[in-house]
Amino acid sequence: QVTLVESGGGLVQAGGSLRLSCAASGRAVNNVVMGWFRQAPGKEREFVAVINWSTYYTDSVRGRFTISRDNAKNLVYLLMNNLKPEDTAVYYCAASVRAWPNGVPRTTSGYDYWGQGTEVTVSS
Repeated sequence: QVTLVESGGGLVQAGGSLRLSCAASGRAVNNVVMGWFRQAPGKEREFVAVINWSTYYTDSVRGRFTISRDNAKNLVYLLMNNLKPEDTAVYYCAASVRAWPNGVPRTTSGYDYWGQGTEVTVSS
């Protein structure tokens, strides 16, 4: 069982930055695949970033967002720079405990555990 708790969301102006945190318990974050997803109002939950032995990003955030982890604190971060109004969404942390020898999961079905989400609002 893995429990995930996100924090760090809030209201920010366009061009600003936020750092989201995901605190994990039950498994070490360096032993599972950790991902960030987001869901805007009226839209499906979409992949944002994932970290395993490497990192991967959806095209719309590449170069602006950075996913990282602190193994000692068992935390995963999502640093978001140059935020845009279209980044407004509820952001979810997710963990996959499955083996992925040939890649990383980039769909919701690839993840086994989810946090409750943290809301990010970017004003124009």
